[in-house]
Amino acid sequence: MIIIDNTIVSQDFLAAKFICDLPRCKGECCVAGDAGAPLEEAEISLLEDNLDDIKPFMRPEGIQVVEQDGVFDYDEMGKYVTPLVNGEECAFVDFHENGTAFCTIEKAWNAGKSSFRKPVSCHLYPVRLVEKDGFIHVNYHQWSICVPAKRKGEKAGLPLYKFLKDALTRRFGEDWYKRLEKEATAKGY
Repeated sequence: MIIIDNTIVSQDFLAAKFICDLPRCKGECCVAGDAGAPLEEAEISLLEDNLDDIKPFMRPEGIQVVEQDGVFDYDEMGKYVTPLVNGEECAFVDFHENGTAFCTIEKAWNAGKSSFRKPVSCHLYPVRLVEKDGFIHVNYHQWSICVPAKRKGEKAGLPLYKFLKDALTRRFGEDWYKRLEKEATAKGY
């Protein structure tokens, strides 16, 4: 493990090799699970402020959910999450004709319509952040739907922390990421 400021980076995260393989998994992480994507409190305002710009990219079912229930819900632990359509996929998901899920928040951002890229928890996936004992634990969430991404990363030899450079820098800052990279390299990752 590596400790940087108030973060603890897990051994599993450091050792993981990973490259998202969207054609194989079809964005199942946006569809499967028992709750929506984790949201930071500040992201709720960003979603509300950008909702009119995101809606043109959303499915009618998702629009109905956010108009009826708002842009967030609570998981079983009382944490903020994105709402779900019929208890299944995220309200902010749409599907390509081949069945691949995609984020309408990010699609609006890519089109220059929204100032909010997407929840940082989605950007960081398969990493999950857990706050405990005054630290933010950076953990690798291993899920069977990501087996193709793990294989692809192992074949290419790309560490997960390098695959997630943009997301980690967004969440923790450039200096934090440089320190992570330096310490991970020194430990042989």
